[in-house]
Amino acid sequence: MAVSEGPDGRPRCGWCLSTPDYLAYHDTEWGFPVDDDRRLFEKLCLEGFQSGLSWRTILTKRENFRAAFRGFDFERIAAFDESDVARLLADAGIVRHRGKIEATINNARRARELIRDKGSIAAHVWSFEAPSGAARTGVVSTSAESIALSKDLKKRGWAFVGPTTVYAFMQAMGLVNDHAEGCALWQEVERARATFARPA
Repeated sequence: MAVSEGPDGRPRCGWCLSTPDYLAYHDTEWGFPVDDDRRLFEKLCLEGFQSGLSWRTILTKRENFRAAFRGFDFERIAAFDESDVARLLADAGIVRHRGKIEATINNARRARELIRDKGSIAAHVWSFEAPSGAARTGVVSTSAESIALSKDLKKRGWAFVGPTTVYAFMQAMGLVNDHAEGCALWQEVERARATFARPA
């Protein structure tokens, strides 16, 4: 992955320098490990909404998504009905795609089932983390782990969770450190991952 000099002179992953929104996201969120079920659920949903679009489109609308989907509280979303679908389809602040909206509601219901089965979303998704020391082979859009997690979630009835979507989720939530090794944030993420208590 290419590295470029950031506005403060520190090297960054080249992709994050096209917009201040990306830079802030890259420096404070992307790659840092997460074990909060709500945040994990939100990210899976937003990555699904991103399918076919740019992440910038979703990132700039993220607060609108949070308002529309009740803070991505999956217990509340699981109770959504057709009137909520109609409300969301009329909301210009989000991506108005019926299939993705309905998938989010479906996935909220599947999230409740997953928690009953596995204890937490975090415990389940982190069980798909790549083994320590796994080789990195440059820029990729899927991995053996993202393919396995995608298959698992689909078997459980989740939607819009293809292996590319799941890999982007894993990158963002810290299940893999895909910052370029020359990026100033690579070492910070490595330290965060080293001290992170994997959910059981």
